[in-house]
Amino acid sequence: MEISAPTPHPHSISIKIWPPSQNTRLTLVERIVDNLLNQSISTLKYGFLTKEEAAKNGKEIEESAFKIGNELFEKESDGDGNSAVQLYAKECSKNILEILKRGSRPKEVKETCFDISNGKRAFIEEEEARELLKPLKEPGNCFTKICFSNRSFGLGAANVAKPILESIKNQLEEVDLSDFVAGRPEEEALQVMNIFSAALEGSVLRLLDLSNNALGEKGVRAFEKLLKSQSKLEKLYLMNDGISEEAAGAVCELIPSTANLKVLHFHNNMTGDEGALAIAEIVKQSPLLEDFRCSSTRVESDGGIALCEALETCSQLKRLDLRDNMFGVEAGKSLSKTILKRGNLIEEIYLSYLNLEDEGVIAIVDALKESSPLLEVLDIAGNDITAGAAPSIVACIKEKEYLVKLILSENDLKDEGAIEISSALEASHGPLKEVDLSVNSIRRAGARMIAQAVVGKPEMKLLNLDGNFISDEGVDELKSIFKSSPGVLGSLDENDPEGSDDHDSETEEKESGDDDEDDLEAEMKKLGINSSS
Repeated sequence: MEISAPTPHPHSISIKIWPPSQNTRLTLVERIVDNLLNQSISTLKYGFLTKEEAAKNGKEIEESAFKIGNELFEKESDGDGNSAVQLYAKECSKNILEILKRGSRPKEVKETCFDISNGKRAFIEEEEARELLKPLKEPGNCFTKICFSNRSFGLGAANVAKPILESIKNQLEEVDLSDFVAGRPEEEALQVMNIFSAALEGSVLRLLDLSNNALGEKGVRAFEKLLKSQSKLEKLYLMNDGISEEAAGAVCELIPSTANLKVLHFHNNMTGDEGALAIAEIVKQSPLLEDFRCSSTRVESDGGIALCEALETCSQLKRLDLRDNMFGVEAGKSLSKTILKRGNLIEEIYLSYLNLEDEGVIAIVDALKESSPLLEVLDIAGNDITAGAAPSIVACIKEKEYLVKLILSENDLKDEGAIEISSALEASHGPLKEVDLSVNSIRRAGARMIAQAVVGKPEMKLLNLDGNFISDEGVDELKSIFKSSPGVLGSLDENDPEGSDDHDSETEEKESGDDDEDDLEAEMKKLGINSSS
């Protein structure tokens, strides 16, 4: 491709033809743009360029070529400029080809997340804040998310941040202020919270994270201006915040609407039953809730029942995490009713350490069997489950074709329960990846059956049988079963080959690994399984 040199002015006899006139230069830019947009070149042979790209590149090509031509003319100032004109045209042609070969460039993606959380947890004071927050002051910045987590703001730093946040608050969608006053005296921390709250008041946020700030009621109310101005929140995180009964009430009082809320996390607080009632009120007003976490919050039966009943308004629930509370059997039964009504979309359910016992667990897994076809994770560890609940657990598992993870650790299933559950695992054709039956008083018999049930699963990543009573011979047998996939069998460091079950006087009398075989034979006969299978 060639671009001819600009035509000299008709009256320029023995007159230098460099530099070309502005008119000539503009005409050349138009010619370059036409070349760039020519469909026979840019579409069929190279990458298509938009008009905007062609216009921008045309101007840049001409300016670059003119600069090179001018440098040559200045070196040969005694000439007529013909060499400069020829070089000018040659550079234009060369650069046109380079642009066409490069094709259309993807539009520059401007950064939208401003994150200072990387690195060591540290205090931040006034001068460092001025330097660190400079990008937020740049005109036209596109930041819609800010993360100040892991950096502890003092008063000086907060006052630096205040006008900056006020200037961009209307463009913000996500604000992460988790762990941002760590180590500060209470009075200073509350002042910092007030400053940030006032600065961000009126922003329309989708996500707000105030976790790890030891808020308590005072801290919650320090964010009053910010919380009261939020009616479009989709995600709210208040984890590890010392959310007491009073603090939970303050949250319920201050947020004007949770109608759009999809994620609500209250992990590791001291909410208790009375606080759970306040959280239940929030849940009732959150019909779009998909992910609810209220784990490790000291909630007992009454609060648990209130939360479970409140969840009946949540038709979109996909993930439920209520671990490590003191719900008890009655709250478990209440949850089963909610699952029957609103469990159709549940994918993950975490109910470990809730004191559910057999009765509560049976009610829940029966409800899951009937209502949760998409279930992927079932965690009911640490609930004093015995073999009596195994048939209901088995029936549930058999219905779950998408089950990925089954957590039954720290219960009392023993061989009888483990062998029953092995039948469901063997029959399952889902994408099972993890099974945890650790600490269940399981011996060689049950361990073998579980291992044989999962060893052929193509997606299987981990079988945890640690903390049981498997004989040395049984451990060797497990390793042999998984010899082709040794990474699947978890550690057995905490296994106790000589462990005794205080609840089974018969096993206390057994002294050899051969008795495990007797257990196996007995249990397989109950299930109609041939020992040679």
